[in-house]
Amino acid sequence: MKKIPVPSNVFGLRLITVAISAALAATAAAETFRPQVGEHVAHRLADRNDSHASTDDLPQSVVVAPQVVMAPTHSSFLAQWNAVSGATGYRLDVSADRSFADYIDGYRDLDTGAATNRIVSGLNPGTTYYYRVRSYGSAGVSSASDVMTASTITAPGLVITPTFDSSILTNPNSAAIQSTINQAVAIYQSLFSDPVNAKILFRFSNTQPNGSPMGTSLALSAFVIYPMPWNTYKNALVADAKTSNDATANGTLPASPLSTNLLPSSAGGRAVGLNTPPAMFPDGTVGVGGPYDGVVTLNSGQPYQFTRPTSGSNFDALRSTQHEMDEVLGLGSKLNITGSSDLRPQDLFSWSAPGTRNLTSSGTRYFSINGGGNNIVGFNQNPTGDFGDWLSSPCPQANPYVQNAFGCRGQSSDIAISSPEGINMDVVGYDLNTSMAASSLGNISTRLRVLGGDNVLIGGVITTGTAGKRVILRAIGPSLTGLGVPGALADTTLDLFQGNTLLMSNDDWQISTQQAEIQNSGFAPGNSKEAAIIWTLTPNQGYTAIVRGKNGTTGVGVVEAYDLDHAAASKLGNISTRGFVDVDDNVMIAGLIVTPSNGGTTSILVRALGPTLGDLGVPGFLANPTLDLVNSSGTVIRANSNWKDDPQQRAAIEAAGLAPSHDEEAALVETVAPGAYTAIVRGTSRSTGVGLVEAYNIP
Repeated sequence: MKKIPVPSNVFGLRLITVAISAALAATAAAETFRPQVGEHVAHRLADRNDSHASTDDLPQSVVVAPQVVMAPTHSSFLAQWNAVSGATGYRLDVSADRSFADYIDGYRDLDTGAATNRIVSGLNPGTTYYYRVRSYGSAGVSSASDVMTASTITAPGLVITPTFDSSILTNPNSAAIQSTINQAVAIYQSLFSDPVNAKILFRFSNTQPNGSPMGTSLALSAFVIYPMPWNTYKNALVADAKTSNDATANGTLPASPLSTNLLPSSAGGRAVGLNTPPAMFPDGTVGVGGPYDGVVTLNSGQPYQFTRPTSGSNFDALRSTQHEMDEVLGLGSKLNITGSSDLRPQDLFSWSAPGTRNLTSSGTRYFSINGGGNNIVGFNQNPTGDFGDWLSSPCPQANPYVQNAFGCRGQSSDIAISSPEGINMDVVGYDLNTSMAASSLGNISTRLRVLGGDNVLIGGVITTGTAGKRVILRAIGPSLTGLGVPGALADTTLDLFQGNTLLMSNDDWQISTQQAEIQNSGFAPGNSKEAAIIWTLTPNQGYTAIVRGKNGTTGVGVVEAYDLDHAAASKLGNISTRGFVDVDDNVMIAGLIVTPSNGGTTSILVRALGPTLGDLGVPGFLANPTLDLVNSSGTVIRANSNWKDDPQQRAAIEAAGLAPSHDEEAALVETVAPGAYTAIVRGTSRSTGVGLVEAYNIP
């Protein structure tokens, strides 16, 4: 086969597909489809030769463990604890009894290595659990920590149980690697509600599960697929329809079979109610009793980064992890399987033109759920990449999707409900989490240098709608030190006001009547000296959260507001932050999260104000602010200095009724897909002063 040159600075994501050769005479979805010992097929694609240092050689600042946020599921929760100075590892106990009279199987004195979080799985729904840790190091093993609590929920949902092999557990950067994988798991569990437990073994190695070299590939996945009689799978897929995407896609399914079988992954088969159990062993072979749905390997010979934003010389580990998880869960094409004419579920939605399918590696193919009428994303037709992945442009890519066949250094992305990956997962049988149906601002987290007097960090929140909105507000300081931020606040306090009325104060979140609720929310701060408050906000009322350094101390701090109830008949309509805007690392940095929706996009308006504060009597205001809106890939998608400069933007800002009072203030309107964004406020010509950043959800 002729090799087509790969664009420079990109690498193919390799895939191992494992076909289970089994004679299946099943005729009902209730029957268990059991694999027999068959051929283990490794379908390896060529990669461009290149040489890179292992991530083991990267500076520790690059691989520091990021914070993980994961809401509990019906059978799992994220246990997390504070790092102990001098500790080389931790031992975790989990029990359903506060006195630890007995332990959850597998969670007694469990060695987690250096990681300070662990997904605890295999639990009962609607149950409160207790956990504690002991640190160990050169001084021996410490006494047990205070007992912490978490509760599983009663509603079912997708659970992904990660297992880390020795290549991760013994790696010097084990904590960062585990943390990144847990973040990926959290994303998928939040997006899909299937009552399925997908079991994945994760590796960080320069060899494949069978010991063969990884070469120059970026990552690979081995997984189980089941030959399933066409009508058995088709009927199960149609019966599983939940969303408008499903209804549209199922309406395009062919009346007659296009192949003898369809080949769902083991996890994907269970997502539509079929009995397709895990069957993979750690070495990537398949057989009855194999404990995993798949094995994911990140190539330790490639320069991975485990924090964001990803530098231009590194690959984003979180993106690659999600890519390979997509494969294990069920994405992929039959074009990657040598000698098979049976289709994968994704192939049902491969088109070259309206009404014309293309199931070959020739010509144009694209993903569509309405019979080819709408080209959602092109399929890769480059034989040096995976045919089930997306068509990839040269680096840097305008759309660095998770499932692009070739990944670029310095670019990041995540799966979302409205992303091509999310839509594809939806129509091949995974159920979207309807509690995330309303597109809105999900949170804001603003980082700033917290001073004294009037120059503390002040966050404002307003909700719209007809129902109360449950939110958690956080004041972060010490955790920033672990993320490499210099001069972080050592101890924070948080006050919540409605108007001039003080509603609640907190110093240390673990010393609070809300400690259990904060822990169970999945948003507990990472340090006991940080503060948090949970409150139900009344619609159309203004609330203010004030962050100070304890005892008047100063330093860099973060104020955050997270939406805990996406299903409520209300949403965050306006979130803002006020503080002293300095220069360099101490400018105002506001992180926005737009929560997903089936509709895809939402419009936001962001303002950077300075002189308006002077009108309100605030001394030392920022005279001329600038504003940049940056996406999760680090690309500035819109910038502004004076809000009237762009006639179209000016018209949109005025139409929203949110025109700044002064021409020299900045504002912008942008229609954005769900995801993470950053608004950066600076002073023109490195000027400083008190500024205000605001984000609005607009029609």
